[in-house]
Formats: sequence, C-alpha cells, structure tokens
Amino acid sequence: MDMKIGTPLSAGATRVMLLGSGELGKEVIIALQRLGVEVIAVDRYQNAPGHQLAHRSYVINMADATELRALVEKEKPHIIVPEIEAISTATLAELEEQGIAEVIPVARATQLTMNREGIRRLAAEELGLRTSRYAFAGSMNELHQAIDGGVGYPCIVKPVMSSSGKGQSTIKGTDDIEAAWDYAMSAGRVNHGRVIVEEMIQFDYEITLLTVRALDDKGEIQTYYCEPVGHVQENGDYIESWQPQAMSAKARANAEHIAEKVTSNLGGRGIFGVELFIKGDDVWFSEVSPRPHDTGMVTMATQRQNEFELHVRAILGLPVDTGLMSSGASAVIYGGMDKEGIVFNDVDKALHVAQTDIRLFGKPESFLRRRMGVALAYGDDVGDCRQRARLAASQVRTSAE
Repeated sequence: MDMKIGTPLSAGATRVMLLGSGELGKEVIIALQRLGVEVIAVDRYQNAPGHQLAHRSYVINMADATELRALVEKEKPHIIVPEIEAISTATLAELEEQGIAEVIPVARATQLTMNREGIRRLAAEELGLRTSRYAFAGSMNELHQAIDGGVGYPCIVKPVMSSSGKGQSTIKGTDDIEAAWDYAMSAGRVNHGRVIVEEMIQFDYEITLLTVRALDDKGEIQTYYCEPVGHVQENGDYIESWQPQAMSAKARANAEHIAEKVTSNLGGRGIFGVELFIKGDDVWFSEVSPRPHDTGMVTMATQRQNEFELHVRAILGLPVDTGLMSSGASAVIYGGMDKEGIVFNDVDKALHVAQTDIRLFGKPESFLRRRMGVALAYGDDVGDCRQRARLAASQVRTSAE
C-alpha cells in the first residue's frame, strides 16, 4: 500500500473521516494529527469532543444512507474510520465496493460487529468459538421462550445494536423480563426491535485483549497483542480497567487463539477490542469492537504506543509497538448531574495523587452517569495503581457553575 502522507489542507492531503467523534474518536484524531493527517470529524450532536480539534466537523444522522453518502462524496476522504454503531453499514459497503474510500478495518467487519447478532453467529456458529448460551428475540414473548427454552436464569439481555451498556439488563426471574425488554427497546443506538439474551457465566474475571492487525516490514498483515486489560463493568458499562491482568500461560494462549480467529476472519487493518471471559484456563468469547475500546484508555498510561496510536499506525500502514512501559489503571469520572456546560472542580487535588493523570473529554452535556473523563495511574503494582486511579477520580467534583 502507499504509505505516503500528504500535507493537511493541501491538494495532496491524506484525508481521514471519523464516523463518531466522542472521547475515543478524539484521541484517534490527536494521533492522526500528530502524523499530519487531515481529519473530518462526524457525529450526531454539535461540539462532540472530536469536533473540537478536527480540521472540519459535521453533524448528521450517520444511519441515514443518503446523508452519509452525500457527505462522503463532498469530502472525498481516502479512509473512513467508523467509531460508533449507529451507522448505515450497507452504505459503507457500497462506498468500499465502488472504490470511493477505504473502510477501516473493512466494511464487512463493520457490518458484522455493529450488530451483536452478526458477530455472535460468526463466532459461535461459523468459527466454533466457545461462547455463553444465547438466543435472539424479536418480541417479549420470544424473550420468555428463549430464557425458558435453554438460556435459563440468571441471564443478560442486550439490544442487538448498542454500546457502553446502554439497554443492558440482568434478568433474575420472570418478573424482570418486561422491564428488561422495555429498556432494551428504548436505549439501543438504533431500535432494531431485537435483543440477544445470554447465559450469565460465573467467570473469574473478564479482559479486553487489544489485538492489532498491522503491516510488518515485508508489507504483510500480522497480528500483534497488547498485554491483557482487566476491567470491571456495571450494567455493561466499564467503570475501571487495569493492565496487565495476570493470567495463566494457557489462558493467555487460549485468549490469543480466539482473538486471532475472530480478527483474521473479519480482516483489514487496525485495532480490535476483543472481550473475553476467563475462568481458570478456560476462555469464552464475548464481543469484539473493530476500533479502540473504552477499557483500553488505560494504555494512555501504560504503553509505548497507546491504543489510539496503534490504531492510527495500523490504518496508515506504519509499524506498531505493543510493548508495555508500566503497569497502570484507569477509573471513570462521571458527570454526576444532568446539565449542559458543567464545571470540573478540584482537578488539582486529583493530580496531587502520585503518578496520576486526568483526561477530561469536553463533552458539551453531562448526564448523571455519563462518562465525562477518566483518571489514569501508573506504577509498579497493579493493585496500587487501581487504588490511586480511583482516588484521583473521586477528587474531581462537578458543578453547574
């Protein structure tokens, strides 16, 4: 592939369009701009974090095929990088097939992973990977039947298209089903009227295995792995993560085997966040995101090249280095209120915690449990890093003025 990078805002610029420009997209944009790439940031709301530093920004409904195609034809990006689920993936496939732009990692991967039904059927039914018991339901009656017919209680219900835990519920008994169905229908990125219901596995811990498909020095795609990222989720939304997560050699090998099978089947270049459940040496596939992962924000404190830099280097055909510099941890900073234009107080107190850093995302509107920032800690001991990250996050207070 052509590895030349042009000058931004010139006729020879290398243009990358991000579809989704939240906190993860913002860091991807920073990494792109450091390499002299011209960036077009697209999101569904004005002044998204990535909008604030891209060369140009737009607000459109990315699930609308007409709007999406019109913008791509106007901007003529060389590369399109999807960062969220609510996108017209059929349009991306058409644009790729017509040679209008390259889609990262490839359009097929985006289509499969943006919908939990596609990726679960690929992993379990085509690739034969170990997963929890699961079923899909298109009505509350089908959900009852799926649980009673094999998934069992307790179980987890998720919209087939959502992110960051939105629309996810734990069902402990029959009385929970109606509320779980209603929440899934109201909170998904795009309401497909369909959910996945999964057996709840009694795992020891869960990890994100950040897996990078990038070119080697011979110009061939190779698979590289970051050190495993451990994390804690609450209702499907991550609240803290750390790196490295200690694993047995066999569990690590099993995890890498699953990640390689999934990502090589999806194809293309870039970073994939492969989520896995671990119990002893046993590993279950959960989900995969074909882009930087929220739990991977810890790599901003731990790796020589963080997950965003790795994604960008892989996209552009440049060498990657997944090496770990230090152990570390991250902890989420929440908005704490429903308000536009909140103020962050006591950031100085947070940064007085030894070996920590803070990232405030710049989201224009806060919600009670919206992720508005993250505290990072680094050091020699993972447990100590987790304590310091949580402490730094707890020092940041939000207010309306």
